[in-house]
Amino acid sequence: MSISSKPEQFDINKPRWDQSTYIGRAKHFFTLTNPLNIFASNDELERARDVISKYKSGESLENLKITEDELWRNKYLYDSAYHPDTNEKMIVIGRMSAQVPMNMVITGCMMMFYKSTPAVIFWQWCNQSFNAVVNYTNRSGANPIAIETLAQSYVGAVGGAVVTALSLNRLARHAPPLAGRLVPLAAVAAANCVNIPLMRITELKNGIDLHNEEGKKVGASKKAAKEAISSVILSRVLMASPSMITVPVLTNFIERRNLLSNARWAMAPLQLALCGVCLTFATPLCCALFAQRVSISIDNLEPEVKEEILNRDPTANILIYNKGL
Repeated sequence: MSISSKPEQFDINKPRWDQSTYIGRAKHFFTLTNPLNIFASNDELERARDVISKYKSGESLENLKITEDELWRNKYLYDSAYHPDTNEKMIVIGRMSAQVPMNMVITGCMMMFYKSTPAVIFWQWCNQSFNAVVNYTNRSGANPIAIETLAQSYVGAVGGAVVTALSLNRLARHAPPLAGRLVPLAAVAAANCVNIPLMRITELKNGIDLHNEEGKKVGASKKAAKEAISSVILSRVLMASPSMITVPVLTNFIERRNLLSNARWAMAPLQLALCGVCLTFATPLCCALFAQRVSISIDNLEPEVKEEILNRDPTANILIYNKGL
């Protein structure tokens, strides 16, 4: 790519790859969730922010002294650390690039220590505390979330996960060993169904922000909010499933065949490694199931929302909202 390329060739307000296709979304999220992004220093992040800001204001690649590939690297580094709606720097452990290393440890420990009641409570608490941070960090829109709402979401998710895990553990006592190993997945799924809607209750009550193609906010829709939150719940559950199904099945197979009888210490690091491999692929591939910037026809909105928008802009047709992650 020539360094003299004209900036108008690249719309960095959009992902580099076509988001109307699954492959394009997968490439986008593989880049966005790259765990190496969390090791970027503040100076690197500030430089990326400066490059993107100057490019958007009309600076050319030649003036910025960068190539097209360097422009996109800066864009994705910026996107990995700054919220797309508020432009605020996100908490490190709440960024999507932290999903693989954080979930690798937490998921591995949930599956290793599933028999002890104190351990179940502790690791479910850790998991939902982490999820609460991720859900808040990756919420849609710039509307603040009340402390009361955060507390309700946190308590509801932790309580739901712990009750589900302990109840299923009790039922699984007389079941085959594999059944007990799959309990954490059921607890995670149940908690996600509580945590995500509660964390984004403001959107369910007031509607998710709708923008026109120029990026200007034109209204809010509760219907779109329900669709956005439902798709996030599904992708989060599917994201956790490969590691929380594959690892227990393999672990159960290894123990039944006594394959690590002379190296039992290796079971823990093996489970963590398997979780890491599964999550490395499951995280971006499941994020890619649904587009983050969702297009919706004005005809599919609530009648009152449609009327309000058309009163402001009679030509409005296709609107866009950020479903969150």
